[in-house]
Amino acid sequence: MKNEELTKHEGRKTRDKNRRKRTLRAHSSFLILYSSFIFFLLCLTGCRTAAPKLDYRALVRAADRLGVDIGPKDHHALYLEAAQWIGTPYRSGGQSRRGTDCSGFVRQVYKAAYGIDLPRSTDQQMDATSRVRRGKLREGDLVFFHGSRKRRVNHVGIYLKDGKFVHASTSRGVMVSRLDEDYWDEHWMRGGRIN
Repeated sequence: MKNEELTKHEGRKTRDKNRRKRTLRAHSSFLILYSSFIFFLLCLTGCRTAAPKLDYRALVRAADRLGVDIGPKDHHALYLEAAQWIGTPYRSGGQSRRGTDCSGFVRQVYKAAYGIDLPRSTDQQMDATSRVRRGKLREGDLVFFHGSRKRRVNHVGIYLKDGKFVHASTSRGVMVSRLDEDYWDEHWMRGGRIN
């Protein structure tokens, strides 16, 4: 009888011991999961993403000055910078808002909008680009035109959108024109994308 009770007692002890082990394992698994969850939540709250602050009034003014609709996916810095140059008089060799030529204008806008330092002359700027067909132009691409000699580039502008580009014309200074205007259509050379 004593042996039976001893066996039952040891059996209960073993079952209790196994139950405690399972309980401890379950608790430690729960603690690991819980800790991971808390860590995940802390990461989420620490990584707040905020929408960039936009100066909507400046964008509206830029859209009005450039005659284009500026959308949320457009490169706002390009439009804001280009709009500030509208009306700047043409000056050969110039590249400031007191007066600029076409390549000087393109160079200054690119530096401000994209942080890219383009070469100074129109032909060097063309050499720094890869050729883009007229129908494949994207905002920020350069547009090149020839003069009376068709093989030689003599004018550059920056493509905006909807067939419009901004440039420094000799007659009216910095302005927006359309690629399909007779003069620009006739003198079209090629588009260029900065490599």
